[in-house]
Amino acid sequence: MADTTALYALRFPDGSVSLYIDEHYAKDRGVDPSRLVRVEIPRELFQTGTVQEMREYVALYLETHQQQTGTA
Repeated sequence: MADTTALYALRFPDGSVSLYIDEHYAKDRGVDPSRLVRVEIPRELFQTGTVQEMREYVALYLETHQQQTGTA
């Protein structure tokens, strides 16, 4: 079994994030798949964490990643 599970995220200007289980679901919800970022969630967090904990993990990941790449 993999140590991570991928989720797809969309970050908004206010820092909030929406999570999607896959690109197809996001597209069905009206989201442009090219705007999504794939984030690997640690298995333990995915299995036992709350949705809020996963959102916070993803938000921190995206914030860190964007700082490193210099994108907004």
